[in-house]
Amino acid sequence: MSGTIIDDVDELGAPEPPREHTRRGVLGRLYHGETSIDFYGKRWWGLGFSAVLVVVTVVSLIISGLNLSIDFEGGVSWSVRSESLTEERAREILDDHGVDGASAKIRILTTNEGVRTVEVQVGDQPDEVRREVQDAYAEEVGLQADDITTSSVSSTWGDTITQKAIKALVVFMVLVAAFIAWRLEWRMAIAAIIAMVHDVLISIGVYSVLGFEVTPATVVAFLTILGFSLYDTIVVFDKVKENQGRYSGSRVPYADVVNVSMNQVLMRSLNTSLAAVLPVLSLLVIGSGLLGAVTLREFALALLVGLLTGSYSSIFIASPIVAMLKEREPRYRALRNRHATGAELERLVLGGAPSTRRDGSKRARAESGQPATAEAPLPAATPTEVLTHTPRPRKKKRRP
Repeated sequence: MSGTIIDDVDELGAPEPPREHTRRGVLGRLYHGETSIDFYGKRWWGLGFSAVLVVVTVVSLIISGLNLSIDFEGGVSWSVRSESLTEERAREILDDHGVDGASAKIRILTTNEGVRTVEVQVGDQPDEVRREVQDAYAEEVGLQADDITTSSVSSTWGDTITQKAIKALVVFMVLVAAFIAWRLEWRMAIAAIIAMVHDVLISIGVYSVLGFEVTPATVVAFLTILGFSLYDTIVVFDKVKENQGRYSGSRVPYADVVNVSMNQVLMRSLNTSLAAVLPVLSLLVIGSGLLGAVTLREFALALLVGLLTGSYSSIFIASPIVAMLKEREPRYRALRNRHATGAELERLVLGGAPSTRRDGSKRARAESGQPATAEAPLPAATPTEVLTHTPRPRKKKRRP
């Protein structure tokens, strides 16, 4: 009979054991935003790598500078359609007419249809020299002089473009900083501006180191980079602000807020970057490689570099800088370098409450037998430990 009663209780009133979180694989955790990567703990790796790239950029700009197109430096260019004209012969023709052929920029382009074009660019020349060189190229390849495309650009036009681009960049950054400071906070505005400057510097450094030509399309692409970098950074900062309010009633290090936010939006950042990079790759492969559109190549190449650096900076530059600035506040200063890692960080990412015993309370030290440290935080309190307490001893009744 007792066995029957126990069975009835088990069927009707026995509480179910707590359900454990389903353990997913690496890709599953990444897809569901359940990774537990210690971004804050690895912040110096990202900042150090960026510092090295910035130094390389500055050194390259000082030594080599930028390969500016004719639109910025000014000068004359001739476009010759020919299957036989070589680069060496094109330079010889320039030398024969008093133009320094060694310093000329010569590019040989071939379209998808097989049309071969030789582009020759030199500094500004008198009208008489331009016509003489045009006639010489026409005679060399057996064409009429009108079949040789000649264009001349003044250097003042390039200076005007550069000045307008710099003004647009400054105004854009000021407005962005004001908006972020109003919508989020001024520390996030500083971090976002630093990340954007980082992206532009690295992109310019790639063009300087590899010797790619900088054209007006490249400048437009650089300005477009800022928009993407800002978008990806704001996505991360918005999640950080949300989790900051979520943990406002607990003594949680700001590093935990950043780590939890980064792991939760990591997949979204990767998806955004992938969705933006794929069309740019199609411009490079199809537009430039197959169709021979040089303008698309110049624009897409700058976009590709900027998209990659923008995705990188939002994770490894902007977020760590915000964390380091916030840790200067009195509220978070005492909790510096005590952030959660491993299983504790994973529990926070999955929505668990902050562990109050990670601060090293007397009760926790008494139960664990050793003090809590940043490297080995104490285990989190279970729901049973939170909801129960040690029963008080019953008072003995006095006998009459």
